[in-house]
Amino acid sequence: MKSQDKIPTGKVARATEFVKTGVKIGGNYVKHFAKKLVDKNTSKDELHEANAEDIYASLSQLKGSALKVAQMMSMDRSILPSAYKDRFQMAQYSAPPLSGPLVVKTFQKYFGKSPQQLYDKFEMDAINAASIGQVHRAWKDGKMLAVKVQYPGVAASISADLKMVKPFAVSLLGLNEADVDNYTKEVEERLLEETDYLLELNRSMEISKSCSHIPNLVFPKYYSELSCERVLTMDWMPGKHLPEFLATNPDQETRNRIGQALWDFYDFQIHQLKKVHADPHPGNFLIQEDGLLGVIDFGCIKVIPEQFYKPYFKMVNPHILYNEAIREKTFYELEIYKADDSAKEKEFFGEIFTRMSELLTRPFQTDTFDFGDDTYFDEIYELGENLSKMKEVRESRVARGSRHTLYINRTYFGLYSLLNQLKANISITKPEWILQPVA
Repeated sequence: MKSQDKIPTGKVARATEFVKTGVKIGGNYVKHFAKKLVDKNTSKDELHEANAEDIYASLSQLKGSALKVAQMMSMDRSILPSAYKDRFQMAQYSAPPLSGPLVVKTFQKYFGKSPQQLYDKFEMDAINAASIGQVHRAWKDGKMLAVKVQYPGVAASISADLKMVKPFAVSLLGLNEADVDNYTKEVEERLLEETDYLLELNRSMEISKSCSHIPNLVFPKYYSELSCERVLTMDWMPGKHLPEFLATNPDQETRNRIGQALWDFYDFQIHQLKKVHADPHPGNFLIQEDGLLGVIDFGCIKVIPEQFYKPYFKMVNPHILYNEAIREKTFYELEIYKADDSAKEKEFFGEIFTRMSELLTRPFQTDTFDFGDDTYFDEIYELGENLSKMKEVRESRVARGSRHTLYINRTYFGLYSLLNQLKANISITKPEWILQPVA
């Protein structure tokens, strides 16, 4: 893949790239409607393909938050047409890498040395290039290392990028404008944290140490003396990403063991640490030859406030979920119901969020759960598609749900998706209080 010698970093330059993309999309629509005049049966598939290609091409040149948002959306099958989802998934693994001179410039700025002076050996060609940074292989004192280098200008452009992404999310993808506004601040905070590699360094060491007791997990060692705000150095972790691993046709016992490690890892973080690795896409896990699950990239961590944790996990309890009085109180705590809601609005959104809660928490209702059951996931995707078509939801001027639900829901659905791909059947651990009967 051809490397990039320059990334637009100024507001004007980045806005110009968005405008150029908008012009291309406009042209795609003109072509689509011209074809539709000739053939009324023309579908939007070709339009979606063209738009997805143009948007991804633009975002991959801009890097940063714009590309990261595309990556996040690609994880949710219910939000995007498949053309966008398939194209945006490339942001998880493959984007045009940064050229060698820009990499050297970053090291000179933060260390006063070139990477060749800092390491015994440093490969200038990136092994992996994604949304916020790219990974190089290096060696020092006989150890093979992974060195993550952040793209220039990413942190400074986040706020402006999110404002420019908003029109695409609202008009092109048909998302609710109130929800987009409500969650933008949450996304901005997490992305700013994700660009702080010293914060990631500390969180990586803290969480990997706290979770080291969990069976079948392995974490890399991190090197503070070789890390800074924009460079992060850790042990090189071998292994296969999930698609490569599944291509080897592993047996069910192995799938279950890896799936159990994933579940236990997230269960411990959420309920014990009250902070969680909130980026559960396949690119952040490596399956070792000995069957252990390697966890990398602690950039996106969601700290769970106590005032959100308790009402959120109350909804796991069917005694609460189907108790109208307690459910109503909990929906107010979670900002699903608003003080000025009419009875009709409460009934409409109450039914929707009760159904969503039932689906999300279904695995908690049993001692074991078969994530290989595609009918469960079909129910989830069908609900998402139905909601996207509801006029009341699309045109609502009120954001429903605490902003904290964004990354927690994303974490669970991302975890469920990984377990579904593994076809894992696992034991469901959970805090004792969650399912207790209500007095």
